Amino acid sequence: MDIKSSQKKIRQLLKEKHAILLVHNYQRGEIQDIADLTGDSLGLSIEASKTDAEIIVFCGVHFMAETASILCPEKKVLLPVSSAGCPMADMIDAKSLIKKKSEFPGVPVVTYVNSPAEVKAESDLCCTSANAIQVVKSLKGYNSVLMVPDKNLAKFTQRHTDKKILIWDGFCPYHDRLSADKAKAVKDNHPQAIFLAHPECRPEVIDLADEVKSTSGMLDYVSKSSHKEFIIGTEIGLLHTLKTQNPDKIFIPADIDMVCEEMKLTHLEDIIHALETLTNVIKVDEDIRVRAKAAVERMLSIPRD
Repeated sequence: MDIKSSQKKIRQLLKEKHAILLVHNYQRGEIQDIADLTGDSLGLSIEASKTDAEIIVFCGVHFMAETASILCPEKKVLLPVSSAGCPMADMIDAKSLIKKKSEFPGVPVVTYVNSPAEVKAESDLCCTSANAIQVVKSLKGYNSVLMVPDKNLAKFTQRHTDKKILIWDGFCPYHDRLSADKAKAVKDNHPQAIFLAHPECRPEVIDLADEVKSTSGMLDYVSKSSHKEFIIGTEIGLLHTLKTQNPDKIFIPADIDMVCEEMKLTHLEDIIHALETLTNVIKVDEDIRVRAKAAVERMLSIPRD
């Protein structure tokens, strides 16, 4: 079946199954093109919770489907490729976090949403790459905060708060792959371009950036900017979204090797199979779900700047 035929079949199946297709910005372009919603992991799950769809097909990785299950327990959540994971999320588990918490009694835990449900359940609050600074600043009366699992996001947050950030040694291999030398070389070759870096990048790359933005932040910034040329320091899948939304602008990857292999595991055929068979269901145990949801809701309750 060719791409267009597969896309058409998926849209037909979605209608028949009363399902909604959520697609992360790092997914393949042909999948993004037929999504009901594209975006980042938490934003997609929040939007899905507002719909009357009975089934969520989440084209992303495991922790994202878990988040959808946490926020939408009454819906069936399908992950087309059940083995699609996140290397950074795999760098932490509940047992390890509980042990670390015992070393720092009374210190609040802020967990990046890019983490397993069981880790969220052991946390005080969650955060995203867009609101990590705001979340940490909201913790009045605390001098220290343990941030997990991304060390680069923690180091970026440390720049903007007087609190001491206790750092977990996790990272996104694809963002961490971008070196300062590579970023500088691309900047030198495109002196008129604005360099947008993701908070998951190394500190020395952050130092070179004109702006530091989450994926949703990059999309918003570019859409409002009068500039025409941008260097994008995140997974290259976002370039498809950027080009689709801004066909008159030029986008240069900071590093063409910033490719999340797990995000690229999903193909159109996998979505068709998941919808036809209703397999690869992701369901978070209720005890974990309730506690994880509480950490997410505490984050969402923080007034926005």
